[in-house]
Amino acid sequence: MAIAILFGVLLMLLVMGVPVGFALIAAALATVLYLDLPAIVVVQQTAAGAGITSLLAIPLFIFAGEMMMRGGISDRLIALAASLVGHLRGGLGQVNVLASLFFGGVSGSAIADVSAIGGTMIPQMVNRGYDRDFAVNVSISAALVALLVPPSHNLILFSAAAGGSISIADLFAAGIAPALLLTAVLMITGWMIARRRGYGTEAFPGLREVVRRFIAALPGLLLVALIFIGIRAGIFTAIESASIAVIYAVLVTGVVYRHLTLGVFLETCIGAVRTTGLILFIIGAAASFGWLLAYLEVPAAAVDFLTRISENKNVLLLLMVLLLLALGTFMDLAPLIIICTPIFLPIAKAIGVDPVHFGVILILTGGIGLITPPVGSVLFVGTAIGKISVTETLRTIWPFYLATLAVLFIVTFVPIVSLWLPALLK
Repeated sequence: MAIAILFGVLLMLLVMGVPVGFALIAAALATVLYLDLPAIVVVQQTAAGAGITSLLAIPLFIFAGEMMMRGGISDRLIALAASLVGHLRGGLGQVNVLASLFFGGVSGSAIADVSAIGGTMIPQMVNRGYDRDFAVNVSISAALVALLVPPSHNLILFSAAAGGSISIADLFAAGIAPALLLTAVLMITGWMIARRRGYGTEAFPGLREVVRRFIAALPGLLLVALIFIGIRAGIFTAIESASIAVIYAVLVTGVVYRHLTLGVFLETCIGAVRTTGLILFIIGAAASFGWLLAYLEVPAAAVDFLTRISENKNVLLLLMVLLLLALGTFMDLAPLIIICTPIFLPIAKAIGVDPVHFGVILILTGGIGLITPPVGSVLFVGTAIGKISVTETLRTIWPFYLATLAVLFIVTFVPIVSLWLPALLK
């Protein structure tokens, strides 16, 4: 009965439109009262969940990303992408996808990606004769790449939700190949649609201009190498890496790009505080919910239930992916990670799935939920930027959905895609 109350209250409140964080706390409180436990337990678990030391890296990476986004890096990354792929069919669409890959390595956030790259590219694409729905579809789909490349704070969150037992360095390495695969598949999809709709190309600026733009964007791109190599080589921890990323971002935007004014700095601080506050509140709320899951032995029950359905590893993986896709349609990525990791990770381990591989599957599956209604935060941000209705966007986004789903199933059932780089770098 307690499990029914926990999930029933959560689902009811989400359907009513209550914000996810409040819905999680309310569901936990209702269950605690039913179990005749002290209500203070919810407060304690919420505070403990938001106070995990390893989570300090998240606000620091968010601040560094906000600083680079407002400090001129996005414009330089777009210019570099334009020089590399703008001459392909549907040039600005190709630029959009590649720029998202570059910027994802700076921000680590899908929302930041669609805000920075989409905010610049969507108006440009519309002004150049691209259909508004195509510009939005490309932007929101490409933003998912940012979830997989370092310094993805969602991968850090997954490590924390797993009890800190999974190496963040391995997770960062595991996300790179799937991110590159997703980038390639989205570019091919965009090319096919552009060819069918008759979109044009951009002029190739010449090799000298490519080199010039690469040098201009290099300080921003080096941030990715700084974070990844530093953690991978064991030179510093994720928190130390995030601290260095902040210092580096301030130096690049203030000294190299000279975009860091007092106004930009204050705007960056406000943006980072708002994003951090929202994420940490949801993490804390989800932690109290997750504590009840463990108290009620839901993970063990889930393992027993699914293994009774089938003992086939691929069948169970498919069931988990389908369940995560369904949950992602009405739950944002942070609470999805916190809630689902303690439930599904034991199942994954029981059937022989590498925890690092499962982490990539979880992040990519939850990411697809970000472009799927009714929650779909990236979907709503992209449509707001593009000044187009969600309904109109959904009519033509299906090729990009199919592309992302294809990558998801490749990553899920071909684990070497995720695991070869971590194994190579050990």
